[in-house]
Amino acid sequence: MELLERARVQFSADRFATEVTGITIEAVAENYAKCQLVIEDKHMNAAHAVMGGAIFTLADFAFAVASNSMGRLTVSMTSQITYLNTAKGRVLIAETNCEKAGKRTSSYTIHITDELGTKVAQVAITGMHLN
Repeated sequence: MELLERARVQFSADRFATEVTGITIEAVAENYAKCQLVIEDKHMNAAHAVMGGAIFTLADFAFAVASNSMGRLTVSMTSQITYLNTAKGRVLIAETNCEKAGKRTSSYTIHITDELGTKVAQVAITGMHLN
């Protein structure tokens, strides 16, 4: 089974991200993931912008997919999000890059943009390997 198909099966159990929020996995490679979220009314806050929690959930899910892509159980230890702009488009895209993959921990940067190229957020997550 290829990485993308395996990740989609594995992370279908992450029901908050996939069912409630509606995030989909678009691409997976070693220590890399690309996920997206089609913006709906349920994702909006009172200021008519995408709720920060929806943006963070997208980033956290992309981290989970990337950091677990090689079968090593990894969970987040710390995370920091910087909101850069409100989304102008209708789709949010998270691309995850591994900055360091160590024996016990790893560091990832997640860039969130919309389909128009607007930089929406940047997230740094440190993960801990459990196996």
